[in-house]
Amino acid sequence: MPNKQASRIGTAELQHLAAAGRWHVIETVTNAKAGHIGGPLSAMDLLVSLYFNELRIDPQQPQDPARDRFILSKGHCAIGLYAVLALRGYFPIEELATFDQGGSRLQGHPDMKLTPGVDSSSGSLGQGLSAGAGMAIAAKQLGAEFHTWVMLGDGELEEGMVWEAVHTARRFKLDNLTAVIDLNGLQQYGWPVTEDGDRFDRSNPWAGVNLEGVFSSFGWNVVSIDGHDFDEIQTAFDHVRAGHGSGKPTVILANTVKGKGISFTEGTYKWHNGVATPEQLAVAAAELGQTLEGEAK
Repeated sequence: MPNKQASRIGTAELQHLAAAGRWHVIETVTNAKAGHIGGPLSAMDLLVSLYFNELRIDPQQPQDPARDRFILSKGHCAIGLYAVLALRGYFPIEELATFDQGGSRLQGHPDMKLTPGVDSSSGSLGQGLSAGAGMAIAAKQLGAEFHTWVMLGDGELEEGMVWEAVHTARRFKLDNLTAVIDLNGLQQYGWPVTEDGDRFDRSNPWAGVNLEGVFSSFGWNVVSIDGHDFDEIQTAFDHVRAGHGSGKPTVILANTVKGKGISFTEGTYKWHNGVATPEQLAVAAAELGQTLEGEAK
């Protein structure tokens, strides 16, 4: 079994890592002059918690057959995953500077053939949960103990293929499969605001829909949390582990804020993607407790 943290790290260190991860996201996208911001920032606390306190992994053995699997189904948020993989030790942090460049291992969407620590290529939305279900079925058939985690965006839930996997996962008794939904409530393109209010507008793609009830009706365990509260995140992970043997997959509905952690990106759908100005980058550095290149420490 790959190394699991001998002891979980505490909230203060997780917060420090999440701030560093958010900084690497906006700094890298600014330098590359392309990439996504809002989704990687909303998912950062979940990603840091997974990679530093939950997944049974060994960055020195990224292909260990016994490792837990993680799929970033919302692949356009790759820079968030790369930042956490670098912090976790899969490759040097300096390699983030090659993001989205020709010949780089860090392409705009995850490529499992290039990047250490990436278990599935993604980018075309809606496919990750089915791939994860396949991995979970394989684990069952092989008698393997690894768990498969899949992170999806709330806008991505509009893809029909997601619901094919949701429907079948319970039938295959995939208690070794967990979906983590990043419910940041904003998508780049969505239903327009209507005169009747914000139901079905772009501010919340699932407004008025009882997602807890929907997943429960498909036979899933459902856990709803604040996706920025590290204690609630860990409690949800503990719930997942406790559910082994139940025959039921688990979904974590993580309520998050798009663009979380930087004042000018929080809650702004226009920062789904974008490139910060030098002035904005300085603001982000100050708010995240980071030092700009060339700035005295």
